[in-house]
Parts: sequence; structure tokens; C-alpha cells
Amino acid sequence: MSNREVVTLSVGGVKFVTWASTLQQFPESRLARMLNDDDREFKLVNGEFFVDRDGTLFSYIMDFLRTLQVSLPPDFSDYQRLQREAEFYGFHLLADLLSQEHLLKPRLEILEVRVALQETQAFFRIFGSCSTTVETLAEQITVFTGQQSGQSWNSPFPSQKPLVPLPLERPSHHDLVFQCGTDYSAGDQFVARYVSIKPDNRKLINGTNVLGLLLDTLLKDGFRLISTRTVSSEEKVECYSFERMKRPAGLTVTVNKAPRSSGVAQAKRSQVQKGK
Repeated sequence: MSNREVVTLSVGGVKFVTWASTLQQFPESRLARMLNDDDREFKLVNGEFFVDRDGTLFSYIMDFLRTLQVSLPPDFSDYQRLQREAEFYGFHLLADLLSQEHLLKPRLEILEVRVALQETQAFFRIFGSCSTTVETLAEQITVFTGQQSGQSWNSPFPSQKPLVPLPLERPSHHDLVFQCGTDYSAGDQFVARYVSIKPDNRKLINGTNVLGLLLDTLLKDGFRLISTRTVSSEEKVECYSFERMKRPAGLTVTVNKAPRSSGVAQAKRSQVQKGK
């Protein structure tokens, strides 16, 4: 059969239409042998190959053949059944990957924001279970500093003097620290720190405003606020806890296309994940 010929399969009554070349990527699989009339499990009925298997699970196998990636929905749970189907069709690499559920299952990610709101300053500390998320936040958050004369920390507009960006404190890969507000310097001079959080372009100096923008940014990024608590009433330290289900990076399968290849393949992460 020509590799550009269209093939129709009926799996448990669910129809799939694809190129022959898609089914021939793994020559030792039963789908590849089916095209050569070399597997009696598949019956050719009215121009369609029929097999009495689960059509819903076969859709994931077709996605694997079309993309050479293993990407499953966040609520997927039939790993053992899909593994059994992969073994039936002769996709042993896919079956091996499905046996390692921890590589494919979404994982719960926790993020904690602690803020101390004082009279003229606010101090923030963000801790995350995934260092990649904390690194992304560190790239979004910028602190600017400059001296002002006689302005209070509640002034919504930054000084006309040039502001200098400050690096965020990074005690570890899993947390970051920054502050905003004004600090008395000398005479009528104040050191002011403004916070900007991308994609918002404002430079905010008031801690309550910064907190509101930070929480809104996390909610838009898929986090869910699960609790708030007072850590220290004397120091006015509040803690906001968030969680979200983080999908794993896809597993990409590389097929050896060398001549006389028997469909040897290997799997690798399509993206490198940090902070596991």
C-alpha cells in the first residue's frame, strides 16, 4: 500500500481516517502489518479495516502516531487500560511510557505569598514548590528605586527623577523577596521603591495596590486561592496560599528513520522541567 494512500479504520464502531504512512511509522506494529494483510485480527469490511477494540482509547493512540508525543488530558485516569491497548497494537514504547504514570500525570503546585504591610513600606516573600514558576515571576516583577523630596508613600505617581531597577532578592530557587514604599533618608529626602508586574505597565508604591495586582496576576495564571491566614498580628504579616494543577511537559518520541530501521525509537522531554 502506498504511504500516501488514505486508510479508514473502524475501531469499536468509531471511525478514523489517516494516511498509510502514519500507521507505518513503527513497522513492527500490528497496524503496519495490517496494511500488508499480515494480521487476521483486522477485517477489511467495505473498504474499512475493522477491529473490535475500544475506539475512545484508540483516539489517544492515533494522536501519538500523528504527533509522536504523549499528551493526555489533566483528568485522564485510564493509564492501565490505555497501556493494554498500546501493547495490543504493538506500540511497546508507548506502553512503557504509560507504565510510568508519574511522568504523565499533572502534579499539584503550591505557591505562598507572605506580605507585611507597615506604615510606609510593604515587604513581600513568595515561595513556590516549582522553581520554574518562581523564576517566571522573578522575570515579571521589577523593583525601581529613586530619591524623592517630601512625597508620601501613598503618592500614586513616581518621581520625575530617573528610577533605577533593583535586582530581586533570591534566597533560593524556590522563593523571592522584594519590597515597596518609602524609607526616610535625610532631611526631606525619601528613598522610594516602586513595583511593576508584567504585563501591567504601572509602577506601584502602595503595598496594598501591589498585593492586589500580584494576587490578580496569579489568579489569571491559573492559580486558585485556597486559604488566607495571619502569620503575625503584631507585625501585620498575612499569608495567601494558592494551588494549581500543573501539566507535565510533553514526552516526544524520536523515531529512527535510518535505512533498514525496524522502528527503534526513544522518548525525551519536549521541554526541560526545573524544580521537580
